[in-house]
Amino acid sequence: MEYQPLSLVELNALVRKSIRTCLPDAYWVQAELSDVRANYSGHCYLEFVQKDPKSNALVAKARGIIWSNVFYQLKPYFEKETGQAFVSGIKVLVKVTVDFHELYGYSLTVVDIDPTYTLGDMARRRKEILKRLDEEGILTLNKELEFPELMQRIAVISSATAAGYGDFCNQLENNAFGFAFYPKLFPAIMQGEKVESSIIHALEVINDERDNWDVVVIIRGGGATSDLSGFDTYDLAAHCAQFPLPIITGIGHERDDTVLDLISHTRVKTPTAAAEFLINHQRETAERLEQYISFFYEEIPLILERQKERLEQWVARIPAKVQMRLQNEHFRQERFTKRIQMAWQSRLMREQYRLQVDQRMAVALQNRLQRENHRLELLEQLVKSASPDLLLKKGYSITLKDGRAVTDPKQLKPGDEVVTKVAKGEFKSKVL
Repeated sequence: MEYQPLSLVELNALVRKSIRTCLPDAYWVQAELSDVRANYSGHCYLEFVQKDPKSNALVAKARGIIWSNVFYQLKPYFEKETGQAFVSGIKVLVKVTVDFHELYGYSLTVVDIDPTYTLGDMARRRKEILKRLDEEGILTLNKELEFPELMQRIAVISSATAAGYGDFCNQLENNAFGFAFYPKLFPAIMQGEKVESSIIHALEVINDERDNWDVVVIIRGGGATSDLSGFDTYDLAAHCAQFPLPIITGIGHERDDTVLDLISHTRVKTPTAAAEFLINHQRETAERLEQYISFFYEEIPLILERQKERLEQWVARIPAKVQMRLQNEHFRQERFTKRIQMAWQSRLMREQYRLQVDQRMAVALQNRLQRENHRLELLEQLVKSASPDLLLKKGYSITLKDGRAVTDPKQLKPGDEVVTKVAKGEFKSKVL
């Protein structure tokens, strides 16, 4: 059987025809933008991707295009509605037609976009960031700081060329009350992809000399609302939430608050409003100081007068008090003297009685000593009268066997040797 081969162009044309036949309508598709590029002719070329929610691995990818006539209207509409730049990394809901070109292959042509889907995704990301900050216990740390009474030394984070920065400084310098402020600019990029890193760098520089500053102001004058996405990042929010000085934000928008607005100490709408806030705080402090001054001038003389009257009353009462105290001390001394005399008399009587007792004990001891001496003499006579030597001198003798006295003849048997002691010696004998 013979096959009729197709050229690649013919095969691709067949694919295009099949796709247009099977997928003739436009379809709403959820996807994430990747590799967004607009060329000189105004056309926008991009990729749509879908990632696995667990592993973040790509599971689908398609080339996309937005023709210049559509992109010219779609991009500003999307950015106005969302406050988010039309850039890579955001999730979108787009209406596309499916196409296949013999040379360029499969692609999706964007004909419409639904900003509400992206707004929902952005709100979800903000919510996740705020939840994470709350779980870490740092969400409200900056809000819990107290403003100093005088906020004059102001560290400003802004773009050096931003009109809002100039408005801020002019507002402070030309305030109606003549208050002195000392702002210093710490330059940062306030739009684009480097917003997060540049503001964090500026905060680190300020932190190194934080004792020189009372407050930090982050302002952004002008610029598109689509550039606000840089203020909705976790790292920037975490740095600001934990910063040791109060942070005031005025980044020039009136729609939804960014994450930076939500974690900062105070959020105002514009740089001019930030300057006005500082001026009002200074004015309130000045009014309190004026109240203190009025208090000093009005109340202190009254307090001094009352204290003077009180002192005079005490001075008038001193002689009577002193006299009463002297009398009390005199009475106390007399009572103390009497108690001492009575105590000495009582002690003298006890000592005299103790001496008498000692004398009686001496006599009793002498009598007892005599009786004991007499008893010892009698015992001595008894001991002497019972002495064996005295008996021997009277003619008695003692017979010993093996060194023991013989008191019974039955203790002896024929052949035993015994020793007989007499007054003037001893002799041995043998029992028959």
